[in-house]
This record gives sequence, C-alpha cells and structure tokens, in this order.
Amino acid sequence: MKKHYLLAPGPTPVPERALLAMAAPMIHHRTPQFSAIFKEAAQLLKYVFQTENDVLILASSGTGAMEGSIVNFFSPGDEVLAINGGKFGERWGQISEKYGLKVHWIKVEWGDAVSSAAVKEVLDANPAIKAVLCQASETSTTVQHPIEEIAALTKDRETLCIVDGITAVGVADMPIDKWGVDIMVSGSQKAFMLPPGLAFASISEKAWKFNESATCPRYYFDFAKERKNLGKDTSAYTPAASLIIGLREILLMIKEEGLENTFKRHDRLARAARAAMEALGMKLLAPKSPSFATTGVYVPEGVDGAKFVKYMRDTMGVTMAGGQDHLKGKIFRIAHLGFVDTFDMIIAISTIEMALTKFGAKIEMGKGVAAAQKILIEGFE
Repeated sequence: MKKHYLLAPGPTPVPERALLAMAAPMIHHRTPQFSAIFKEAAQLLKYVFQTENDVLILASSGTGAMEGSIVNFFSPGDEVLAINGGKFGERWGQISEKYGLKVHWIKVEWGDAVSSAAVKEVLDANPAIKAVLCQASETSTTVQHPIEEIAALTKDRETLCIVDGITAVGVADMPIDKWGVDIMVSGSQKAFMLPPGLAFASISEKAWKFNESATCPRYYFDFAKERKNLGKDTSAYTPAASLIIGLREILLMIKEEGLENTFKRHDRLARAARAAMEALGMKLLAPKSPSFATTGVYVPEGVDGAKFVKYMRDTMGVTMAGGQDHLKGKIFRIAHLGFVDTFDMIIAISTIEMALTKFGAKIEMGKGVAAAQKILIEGFE
C-alpha cells in the first residue's frame, strides 16, 4: 500500500470539507437555494481578494479570466505592455496579439523579477500604452513580481494594471484596492483548494470605464453581462454549480483561519522550503524574488530532472512539478500553497532527500528536514 501526496503548484489538494459539500445531491442552478450559495461565495471572494469591487465567477480555467481581461477592455490596435518572464507572462502577450493588440514586451530572464524602473521606462516612452500585464507569482519560474510598485506607476495614468494572481490570491498579502490593481484574476485549483474549473476576476471602476469603449469580439466571456447577472446572485451562463458549492466551504475555511494567518502560514512554508534546499547545497531558481506559492530548485549536475520528478511521483508517491520549456529536466518545483501544512513540507523535503540519494547526489539526508523544522516550528508557538 502506498499513500499519494499532491505537492504540485496546481491542482492542489482538496480538503475533505469541500469534497463532502460537492458530493451532496445536485440542485438546480436557477433556484433561490443556489442563488443564496452563489451570493455568499461572491461576498466571501471580496474578503479573500481584499477588494470592494465585484469579483466575477466564471466557469473556466484561469486562462479564461485572462482572455476576458483582454477582450472586455481593449480594442484591436490598442497598445499594452506584457511582462514576459515565464510561460504565463508570455501567455498575456499571446492572448493580446490574437485579438489584434500591439504588444510591447519586457523580456525578463527566467528566475528574475521585472524591475519597476524598466516598466516605467517603457510607459514613459509609450504614453499610448493602455495596460501593463503581469503575474504576481510566475508559476513557471517561481518568481514574485513587484506588483505594488507596478500598480503605483499606472494609478495616475490612463493605464490599467492587470495581474494574473492565479498562484498569488489567498497566498500572500496583496491589498489590491489599496495598491490600485485594476484587474486581478485567479483560479480554483490553486490557493482556493478546489478542482480546476472556476476562474475569478476582480475589476475596478477605472477598468469598467475602459469596457464602455472596448470593441474586441466576445460572447461567453462578456464581463459586463456577468456583472449584471452577479447583481442578481447568478451567472450569465450555466455555472459550475458543484464547484461553487465547494467554493463557499473553502472561503469559509479561509475566513475561519483569517487572512493574516493564511499569509503567515504560506510565508512560513515557503521559507522552510528554501532553507531546506539551501541546507542541502541546492541552487534555487529564483533566490532574489522568490514566489510565495512554489519554490524552484535546480537538480544537481548529472541528475535528469524529468526522471527525478517521475521517480518521486511514480515510485515514492509524491507529486511535484518539473520545469517547462528550456528548464525541462533541469529543475523541480515544490508547491506550498492551498491545503498544505507543516507536515506536508516535511514529507516533501524528506522525499527530495531520499530521491536525490537514490540518484547518486552527494547530500546529507536529514539536513534539509532539520533546516525546515527550525522554521516550521514557528507555527506551534
């Protein structure tokens, strides 16, 4: 018998409380009973997003919310700035180009965060730019970008700050109203601890003004229509009803823990993961601006990263993520977001130590675990 552990940056483990709620008999989505659940979930989303703005609930992956954030606020020919520091920053620009927008790119070395000075330079040189598109946490490179600084640059311009917070919302403290983030998107399968299938978008009044003149084609991802239906405690089209029932339970769990404690837990797990890898002599992918959601680590020389990740998953029963594009086979990624706690991290680090030893790496087993324990014990004080 072998237990399996899911420690990849999405999907993440789903708590039993949510699973049980979603296993209840189906109810019709156009009823007062479901509308009451929908309304409660929509209100609780504002708490987690730290916003007074409407938060739309979409039946899609996070990429649907990203696409909607382009087509609802811009017209073909509009200029936007995309921060390309990984697979998902690249996606922002690709979506924009598909709809005929002119994309200015800032390309950032994988593992580095964009500098706000570089963003300012492009904005100053191109005053027609209508949006900066960025990730709060670039999952592919395990980097945290300086969203507060970027939002400060757009706040007093006719420019929107649009952020992919898919592995950031519910993980780290990002008061988007205070900072001036205009659109923040996320997805169900990360810190919201649900199966894939829901996307969320918080939208400022500044952004809604852009919506009034935007002409990009849209039908399913019509945010104005969704906003109108949100006011009636429903969605424009068939909602993912079971996921929304689970969402309400998850949001109640987050509120019970308290956002401040949620942020502290994620910070503690992230620090423990990084300390463990450094204690083992491993090189971090993003040492200068590490993500709060996942830690990227280079495999030792002579170790095939793809085989290493496969071995941990198929032989040891612990699923982590490998690298993407040119980092494939060179790194692995430890997730520490969502329904993950102290002893999940001990399992993750112990698995890495044992697997590295099996692959012939010269490490001292137990050293990483010990380094992590010194930080993780803070959670019991």
